[in-house]
Amino acid sequence: MISHDSHPHFDTKVFGTKFFAEKNAFVVGGTSGINLGIARALAACGARVAVLGRDPAKAARAAAELTASGAEALGLAADVRDFQALDSAFQAAVGRLGQLDLVIAGAAGNFIAPAQQLSANGFKAVVDIDLSGTFHTFRAAFPHLRRPGASLLAISSGQAIRPIWGQAHASAAKAGIESLVRTLALEWGPEGVRVNSLCPGPVGGTEGVSRLISDQQAQRLVARIPARRYGRLDEIANAAIFLLSPAASYITGTTLMCDGGLLLSGYDGQPE
Repeated sequence: MISHDSHPHFDTKVFGTKFFAEKNAFVVGGTSGINLGIARALAACGARVAVLGRDPAKAARAAAELTASGAEALGLAADVRDFQALDSAFQAAVGRLGQLDLVIAGAAGNFIAPAQQLSANGFKAVVDIDLSGTFHTFRAAFPHLRRPGASLLAISSGQAIRPIWGQAHASAAKAGIESLVRTLALEWGPEGVRVNSLCPGPVGGTEGVSRLISDQQAQRLVARIPARRYGRLDEIANAAIFLLSPAASYITGTTLMCDGGLLLSGYDGQPE
């Protein structure tokens, strides 16, 4: 049976409501889906949170939701492909919150297209949003990080490692993110900055699942996941909180799979 319940409410019993007290977080792509789930978790753990998305209205709604939960929150809008706009957004967040402790690069774009039907512009668009957007996020954040002690997290995916039919663009972009994370961990480690990546599997109720996985594919996919179900937003958020936190203080340049074992299955997404 396929569950589409994403359980969006983060349970603070694991980490506690003061776990990130006095910490400032910036979640790029944090206005919806997995990234908004992470922003909720950060807020529930006591952090001050800035969220950024391309749509100003969605950014305002996400910030209002976080504020209503009791957090200090700020919503900002910029296109991650535009470094100057993103840099200005970081300056605005730091002006409001102060130096940054936790930065999540989660902006992403994707669609299904076999390589022979994939346009050059389509390929470039995904690489620009996912890979260039991740670099822009971390590069814009670097001058504003509280060092040592800052923790950066890229939201990647299993396509970085496992080839998936119709995903040449996303696979290339995510593989680039994995290499970028390791390089930044190497270069910025002496400054006391950790850089890791998180690869979620399919999460119920998210736009990614609804857009990329048909009902027919869903049955086959869930049958291949060792956990035999989709993930939940709170489960992805728990993994993110761990990697961002002092509990992972000696972990950097690492990729954490949070996919119910999907990577082990050999699932390739090819239509039957």
